[in-house]
Amino acid sequence: MIFDTHAHYDDEAFDTDREQLLCSLKEDKVEYVVNMGASLRGVRDSVSLASHYPFVYAAVGIHPDEVGCMDDEVMGQLRSLCRLEKTVAVGEIGLDYHWNVESKEVQKKWFAAQLHLAQEVGLPVNVHSRDAAQDTFDVIRTEHAGTTGGIIHCYSGSPEMAREYVKMGYYLGIGGVVTFKNAKTLKQVVREIPLEHLVTETDCPYLAPEPFRGKRNDSRNIRYVIQEIARLKEMEETRTEEILFENARKVYGVRTMPGDVSVRPRYQ
Repeated sequence: MIFDTHAHYDDEAFDTDREQLLCSLKEDKVEYVVNMGASLRGVRDSVSLASHYPFVYAAVGIHPDEVGCMDDEVMGQLRSLCRLEKTVAVGEIGLDYHWNVESKEVQKKWFAAQLHLAQEVGLPVNVHSRDAAQDTFDVIRTEHAGTTGGIIHCYSGSPEMAREYVKMGYYLGIGGVVTFKNAKTLKQVVREIPLEHLVTETDCPYLAPEPFRGKRNDSRNIRYVIQEIARLKEMEETRTEEILFENARKVYGVRTMPGDVSVRPRYQ
């Protein structure tokens, strides 16, 4: 069974065949998908997808490139959406110093605010970090420190930092990049970090694995990620798949029966 812990099926790349694709995922063993909010519109679209498809859940959060929209009113909207039954995480939140759409200080301010929101509503986080590894780690350690757990999406840091995240109780999101020949550091991370602290993701429509690199990605391609993780771990593929699935179910507090809602307790 496959659990895609980070997808963007609200993206326009799926406008022509979204319904058909989502309805076909079960044929390829995809049991659950968590659709990530990124913009305020994306958050609402994620909640809508979760309400329409029994196996789709929503994460509610504003991506660092989009935090220019943030104020107390937007935080209030996010808080309300976090309390919906099929919202299972606060995400995709974090820091992005690659594009620097917003200043570093503005990004840090709203990253911290959304980490606090996760604590308030009792949800795990899904964290984006690009060209900001140390600052991301420092903000998390100071403002969240594993209190509600979560996933470091598309992990790209060092093995040493990965171990520190694991000590705080976070999982590492592993996607198509691990299949790339030049992803030597990530492959080393996967070898060194216990399988019980890894989860699978796509970030679709982006980051398709080999042999589809550069093409539109979707949850069915996670099987190639699982194959590579199994190879790196020198484990049997079926057992690797089972453990990765269970890890994702645990971090998001999702029942094992499709259609059942999150069982993670919420704060009032």
